[in-house]
Order: sequence, then structure tokens, then C-alpha cells
Amino acid sequence: MENNIVIKADSAIGKGLLTWWKGLEEDRATRAMLRRCATIDEIVLCPAYQRFYRYMLACGWPVDADEWQRDKLAAIAGLVAWIKLDSAHDLPYQMSEQDGDRPLLSELRFRALLKLEHTDELYAGLRRALPVIGHQASVIQLAKDVYWWGDGIKKHWAYNYRWQQK
Repeated sequence: MENNIVIKADSAIGKGLLTWWKGLEEDRATRAMLRRCATIDEIVLCPAYQRFYRYMLACGWPVDADEWQRDKLAAIAGLVAWIKLDSAHDLPYQMSEQDGDRPLLSELRFRALLKLEHTDELYAGLRRALPVIGHQASVIQLAKDVYWWGDGIKKHWAYNYRWQQK
């Protein structure tokens, strides 16, 4: 099955995601519930996520989405709950922002993220990384990167991380 899921700022799904994320500023209980979830399974079993899922269905998320697609959506919801400021920059750029003479996220930790294969691992890794980068990331870009995570996104990240000169 091939569901046509488009995550862009001007797509119905993207607009819905951004609207929901903006609502988290007022809905602190939902944000807190999602932030406490350490795994994709915990997110899926969380009432806050189930409300989000129903909302995203109304925004065009396919009812017949495969399990892997629903897991990606759960990871996106859990991670977006950690974002406080929607940045114009993508994650690798944010991660390589300088904190003195070092990047916010070290090259070692960044390389470890690039080795992650599964959605559960990626969720856990990014859940730990978002506070380190000041809870700033592009909501839409994070969603796209998590949804399409694979070799192409990893290469994009590697090119967009500002590696230190030795």
C-alpha cells in the first residue's frame, strides 16, 4: 500500500501539525503527557496522542495508514512536544550551533544519531537531543525527517551539520 503523505507547511497535514503544535503552548497537560513517554508504544497508548491522532485523521492523515506510518506519526507527536521554538533551521544545523568552542550536540553524539535505523531508536535519540539544542527545531522539517528517515535523510544531515575544523 502506498499512502500519499505530504508533510509540508502548506499541506493539510503540515498545517494541521503546526496548528496542533502551537496549541501545545496553552495545552500544557498534553505536552507533559507526551514528554513523559519514553517509547513509541507509550506514546500510542497515551490519551493525548490518541486525541492528536484523531485530529490528524481529520487533517488528511490516511485512515488506512500502515503500522510503520502510524509509528512515525507517534514519534513525530512525541518529538514535537519537546519543541518550544519553531526554528527556520533544520536539526543538523541547530545541533551544530556553537556553544563557546563546541557544538551544542557533539560530533560523537551526532554520528551516533546517524547510525540509528529504527523509529524507536530515532525517537529516543532525538528526545535526548532536543533539550540539548534548547528545544528549538523546525517543526515541519523534523516531521519530514522522522517520517522519511533513511540513507537520504542521513546524508542530508551529514552535509548540513557544521563539522568543526581540526
